[in-house]
Amino acid sequence: MPWRWRSRLSQGVIWLGVAMLTMSGTLAARDLAVDPETMVEVEVATVGVAGMSGLPVVLLREPGAREVVPIFIGPNEAGAILRSLHGERASRPRTHELLGDVLAGLDASLERVYVDAIEDSTFFGMLELRLEDRSEPVRIDSRPSDAIAVALNTGASIHVAPQVLEAAREIEYRGLEDQVVAALGITVTPLDEELRAALELPDDEGVLVSEAQGEAAEAGLAPGALLLEVNGEVPTTPMHFLELVRGTSRGEKAQLRYWQKGEEHELELSTDVPEPRRRPGGQPSSGLRT
Repeated sequence: MPWRWRSRLSQGVIWLGVAMLTMSGTLAARDLAVDPETMVEVEVATVGVAGMSGLPVVLLREPGAREVVPIFIGPNEAGAILRSLHGERASRPRTHELLGDVLAGLDASLERVYVDAIEDSTFFGMLELRLEDRSEPVRIDSRPSDAIAVALNTGASIHVAPQVLEAAREIEYRGLEDQVVAALGITVTPLDEELRAALELPDDEGVLVSEAQGEAAEAGLAPGALLLEVNGEVPTTPMHFLELVRGTSRGEKAQLRYWQKGEEHELELSTDVPEPRRRPGGQPSSGLRT
């Protein structure tokens, strides 16, 4: 089947599924495996690869900074997640962006996604939708990779069952050093000389802030800033930034120093997972496109 027909078919299936949802009230093939109140909210940090297999994984940061948990995803979903972290959106919506647009067009919102179970190394997920004319949320069975990709495009929060977190910790992974990484509501990218010159940044080492939200944005950190230090050390790559955040002492705030608009600033940030920024219609939040 030609790729253009596969693309149209997948988009048609999404549209039909959401239309059925509005009529019947549910498409869920199963119930949540655990009580949603027992799950842990996490932040998407980046995409990496698992051990020797080289399979893509999404890295989820738990609150408290220290743990980063990998969950297996497909290559298409890995690309979608990375595009969302970069703040990219195609001129024509891709599948995960399309679903956000469809939900917005039907006055429905994706409130939460869950990764609630793991069986025989297979992760299980669920979408939780809020419909304007329904008092109770509607939950739809999903692959976690799809759910997470859509969550990033819509600003939904991501919640993982404790037993899934525990099992996923056994997966060995490695990061991609030149990749975009998010933690504490701050998204950072590598800094090359072309970007340094274009943004008139100083010659200091560090990583480029491409997006800030939550507590970081409220404190004044903005896209285009140069992040100079995390807990007294210079982040040399995006993955190093994540490692330094993870090194924050338990119960302490992360200490940041950054350069912005000709001045240096210091900032203390909680290591809790920041509240997601709502992105109606699947539109990425504003940030520095790199």
